[in-house]
Amino acid sequence: MSSTTFVCGGNCGTNYYMVPPLSLPKSSFSSPLLPLPFIKGKRLVLDYWTVSHKRRRGHVVVASSDVASPSFWDGWKFKPSKAASTPCFSDILWPSAGAFAAMALLGKLDQLLAPKGLSITIAPLGAVSALLFATPSAPSAQKYSMFMAQIGCAAIGVLAFTILGPGLLAKCASVAACVAYMIYTGTVHPPAVSLPLLFIDGAKFHHLNFWYALYPGAAGCILLCLIQEVVLYLKENFKF
Repeated sequence: MSSTTFVCGGNCGTNYYMVPPLSLPKSSFSSPLLPLPFIKGKRLVLDYWTVSHKRRRGHVVVASSDVASPSFWDGWKFKPSKAASTPCFSDILWPSAGAFAAMALLGKLDQLLAPKGLSITIAPLGAVSALLFATPSAPSAQKYSMFMAQIGCAAIGVLAFTILGPGLLAKCASVAACVAYMIYTGTVHPPAVSLPLLFIDGAKFHHLNFWYALYPGAAGCILLCLIQEVVLYLKENFKF
């Protein structure tokens, strides 16, 4: 019996797997081998032809991990967090209190701005609160990404409404443009994508025109960032 090692791979973008040494029949080495590896289910099958014997031989390797592409349902399965331990009570309390305070302050500002026909409490800021207070180190929660996305996506919404008017086409085009904008600039911030839809459907924002790029999205984020600094300080210095 002899041993050999095969390296099997795929086209560009696929992973390469090193197959451990296999014990193949000694007779198979009496002539050159023509290995024909392929994936069958979750097994790696090595088919080869021996030139001298004119026979096809096959060996099946059962991998220790799945080498096949993940199934469609894998993305829907619950995957527990890899956190080393359960967060302490203070790490839950302070972000929650920060979100409460943020919405309370935004609501108070709404009362003050109501006589002028303005509103600053919008749904996207609720999603921004979750990012800033719950996952402050996430890429989408970084200040540069947040403000770039908030200002750019809001401006895209106004532009789409100005060119295409209210309707489904303006909504589709604006969301698609926002996704392209965030990918191109490297500032992915999901809550900002809802700003164009909010402008197109919200008649109360139309009078703002391109000022909508700064208010209420970016302006509200400034307030949330200030509260986030307080929350981070409390998390760091008051643990229980």
